[in-house]
Amino acid sequence: MHYVDYIGNLTRLAVEIVNGDPPSDLRTEMFRQHGIAEPDTERLALLLPALGDAVRAAARGGPIDPINTLLARHPPVIQVNDHGGRGSPHIHFAHNGEDAVAWLGRSCAAALAYVICGDPAVKIGRCQATTCGRFFVDDSRNRTRRFCSNACASRTTVAAHRARRRAGG
Repeated sequence: MHYVDYIGNLTRLAVEIVNGDPPSDLRTEMFRQHGIAEPDTERLALLLPALGDAVRAAARGGPIDPINTLLARHPPVIQVNDHGGRGSPHIHFAHNGEDAVAWLGRSCAAALAYVICGDPAVKIGRCQATTCGRFFVDDSRNRTRRFCSNACASRTTVAAHRARRRAGG
């Protein structure tokens, strides 16, 4: 796993959790690779307010306080890991196998710190569809994506087209 992929994957994981999405293949694989059991809903609820504030801040490009708060509550434990020789060396922000909420807090806090500091490979956006507001990791080539999905982009385009038709005729 490349280091930038690791930051991007942790950022995607944070966004997925904040959006309330069901566990994805990425989430399942990240937990499996790091020896983490999926946290139960009650335990995850303890992390969600601070994680949500940090994701919102990273998507807006500031303020930095929510990310610093998450970092203070869940300080990263920096170490180099190669998954027992099965991967390339990269930095981990938490110990494999530790408590799921602690691992998520440490790992996501560190990744979001990289994002808010301008990591050029990872950008968080917020869907601009009027009825959505979900977060997404913008992996488009020029980092100008505006919608979380093609469905939201299409709905917005159709609504704008219909509004123009009504106004013009």
